[in-house]
Amino acid sequence: MAGDQQQFFLKWNDFQSNMVTSFKHLRDEKSFTDVTLACDGQTCKAHKMVLSACSPYFKTLLEENPSKHPIIILKDVPFQHLSAILEFIYSGEVNVPQDQLNVFLKTAERLKVKGLTDPQHSNN
Repeated sequence: MAGDQQQFFLKWNDFQSNMVTSFKHLRDEKSFTDVTLACDGQTCKAHKMVLSACSPYFKTLLEENPSKHPIIILKDVPFQHLSAILEFIYSGEVNVPQDQLNVFLKTAERLKVKGLTDPQHSNN
């Protein structure tokens, strides 16, 4: 008779904003980070799951090279761009100086960052 029971739909109204806030907090606190990104002699810590969800480039790279805590060296990526891309990935928005915009978007395209690239070019 369990099939006859009434079903209740439960919804977390501010789910998306809570997830964004939580991911940003985890990044700020460096909690549970499991990948290090390096460029220009500097490093940033991040989360494989977040990178994979936001970039087919990182998803493929991390799937093909399983490691507990990989270090990914990004050649020809300015650290300023990497920092801005991580800000975008974790919060959904970022400020970029006008004189850097075109170069920044080219970097984002190379890394196939969803939301910053043409989906036609970032299929994977």
